[in-house]
Amino acid sequence: MIRSELIQTLANDNPELSSEEIEHIIDVFFDGITHHLAKGGRVEIRGFGAFSTRFRDARLGRNPRTGEKVEVEAKRVPYFKPGKEIREHLNIEI
Repeated sequence: MIRSELIQTLANDNPELSSEEIEHIIDVFFDGITHHLAKGGRVEIRGFGAFSTRFRDARLGRNPRTGEKVEVEAKRVPYFKPGKEIREHLNIEI
């Protein structure tokens, strides 16, 4: 699902809200998660999962086009751990 499909799904389920209002809600939601992670926090949504960050050490990488070795700096990367309910839902026998 892409952003526009999410907006359309929410608009269909909430006809009393305009698409601009729904888009604003989505922006606030994701901006809140992003800002909290940037401050080093963790965001948990019960029944869905938890967002956090992990630290990756500096390493020597490779440019796939040229094969040249390049240094990759240390950085924090986002990490998502799915909750029990979503894992169970994904593994329901069809």
